[in-house]
Amino acid sequence: MRKTAAFEVSPIKRQRIEELDCPVEVRRHPGARRLTLRVSRTRRAIIVTLPVQCDLGEAGSFISRNIEWVRERLDSLPRPVPFCDGALLPLRGEFHRVVVAGKREPGRVVQRQTSEIGLPELHVSGRREHAARRLRDWLFEEARRDLDARVLHHARTLGVAPKRITVRDQSTRWGSCSTTGVLSFSWRLILAPARILDYVAAHEAAHLKEMNHGPQFWALVAHTMPTMKEAKRWLQLYGLDLHQYGPVID
Repeated sequence: MRKTAAFEVSPIKRQRIEELDCPVEVRRHPGARRLTLRVSRTRRAIIVTLPVQCDLGEAGSFISRNIEWVRERLDSLPRPVPFCDGALLPLRGEFHRVVVAGKREPGRVVQRQTSEIGLPELHVSGRREHAARRLRDWLFEEARRDLDARVLHHARTLGVAPKRITVRDQSTRWGSCSTTGVLSFSWRLILAPARILDYVAAHEAAHLKEMNHGPQFWALVAHTMPTMKEAKRWLQLYGLDLHQYGPVID
């Protein structure tokens, strides 16, 4: 199991890193023979891996020597879209405009259609400082509702039953299936077109029968969702873009 070490560098190097406006993670790995550096596309984080015997201060120096490479990688990523008034974010594949009403009424999120030429809106009422968290929680529940329905459909088709369905803020997987039958999904699937969420639900339901990605597994997915190839390709092309959306919560 990898352990994350505290990141300690000199004030000058720390300032240069902070200018990149992204978190830094330093990890020690017993199998590492040299320092390595990468940028996480889903979390916009700099990740430095150190050999066990390497001093932590080397991490800051290593980033400083490769600062332009890091900056180029960060600049190539989609810019983050925070949950704030006026933000545009997709919901089931259709862009909506966030409207933070800030009214003194029970906090809630309401989906509204505007004029024929305008974008639909997500009205977030209640205290403004809670708007981002409220919208995040609402999106979680929308994802949970859609996933419950689609997993149930595919599970019935395949003759299986999940033990439990959970929705999380996952950055490395769209879905997963445990050996105990618990299915976990990323809430960001609610941002994608409905057929994409449907495909991931079918994918994980099929794992309840086949805990691998062999021919029999893919035959199960195709049986319950014949259009799986199109949805799988969409995720490969556009899935990473969904990670640019998210709340900024202190």
